[in-house]
Amino acid sequence: MIVILGGGPAGRLASMRLAHAGKEVTLIEKGGIGGQCLHFGCMPVCALNDVARVIQKTRTFHDLGIIDPVPTVNFPAVLREMQKVQTTIATILEKETRDAGVEIVYGTEGGFDGEKVVCGGEKLNADAVILATGSRPNIPDIPGMPMPGIYTPHTIRKMERLPDHLVIIGGGIMAAEFAYIFSRFGSRVTILSRSEFLKKLDEHLRKRALRELAGTEIRQGTHILSAEPAGGSIRLSLKTAKASDMLDCDAVLIAAGLVPNSENLRGVAKRQNGEVIVDEYMRTSIPCVYAGGDLVGPPFQTPVARQQGIVAADNILGMHRKMDYSCIPQSLSLGYELAFCSDGNPAAKPLVIPGPAGPDTFWGVPSSDTGLAKLMVAPDGSISGMCSASPGGGLIAGYMALLMRKHFSVHDFADFIEVHPSTDGVYGLAKYASEVLKRRGDG
Repeated sequence: MIVILGGGPAGRLASMRLAHAGKEVTLIEKGGIGGQCLHFGCMPVCALNDVARVIQKTRTFHDLGIIDPVPTVNFPAVLREMQKVQTTIATILEKETRDAGVEIVYGTEGGFDGEKVVCGGEKLNADAVILATGSRPNIPDIPGMPMPGIYTPHTIRKMERLPDHLVIIGGGIMAAEFAYIFSRFGSRVTILSRSEFLKKLDEHLRKRALRELAGTEIRQGTHILSAEPAGGSIRLSLKTAKASDMLDCDAVLIAAGLVPNSENLRGVAKRQNGEVIVDEYMRTSIPCVYAGGDLVGPPFQTPVARQQGIVAADNILGMHRKMDYSCIPQSLSLGYELAFCSDGNPAAKPLVIPGPAGPDTFWGVPSSDTGLAKLMVAPDGSISGMCSASPGGGLIAGYMALLMRKHFSVHDFADFIEVHPSTDGVYGLAKYASEVLKRRGDG
């Protein structure tokens, strides 16, 4: 028997892979199947962002005199209906997993004692184990936290009303996505970031993100010293390199990263922050014990977790398969999808153009707001990276990442015929780059 701890993307995909291969598989899940992605991460962001984009699009039409008035959001209804859809998705995932032949054990917190999986006080014999217990929000060590009115993506569904003034703690993608959502819903939003906001994002996409968050107050280099109740509000004591300040708000959303759920996993080697250490085959320090997903650390992405689970399963099946982290596509969901991937080639040069007018960008032309396309091209024509700020940026980045791993060059786009109309400007850049390189070669 093979035992898997955790029913998120890594554990679930691994369990199905193994069951399809004829193995007896038991999947232990404390909460709901689907993991962080379904219940607290990707899907809630999709749900809330869909509504936010409708409001933003309607506001654009209103400003052009096409639609009147601008709608308002019923926030409790959004949360209520979102949870109904999440329940539907979870039901589908459960059926798919059980139909594959996986036994699912719910409601019991599993652990690993260094030799065996422990489930409900019982030790389970297993030929192999996959640890995929996921992660939880990182709660900064700030006096006064947690307290009523302070939320994380795991508890946001308990927010009873839309806050007039929301403070978001964090400086990464999660903070940016929730800032866009709540600002479009009608809240005044302040972001408190200890360092530069979105500091790891491509410079062109960062500029684009800041444009979309133009109505949000972003305080960089800000440290929070304490939080306390203040007459129905929350008062935060702040400090920057130059001054101290007090900030009152209605609610706080902590979006300051994730920490692994590894406290109940003993015997396996871990980093100082609790991440379980694995090799390129997803093996831990204990023979026949594998790990994947958020538990093993960044990049904290559902597709990566799925692939890690599959790699772990394939190695249990004797396939000797390595995990490939090259050219992983990523996306930031604001009004457009800000998507990117790169292989980090320092010799590559950028080409950047505005996004073309098309579905969901046509009405952005009057305000020069059609997004952008960027391609990183090496001297030999190989594609080293791309960025897209467009309605379909995430889809474009996924395919481009595959082409980069397959070593496609801009010259391979010479006979590419696109769908029109489209908001993808990347293919046009590839064709243009090919022509430029060929002309230089002729010269």
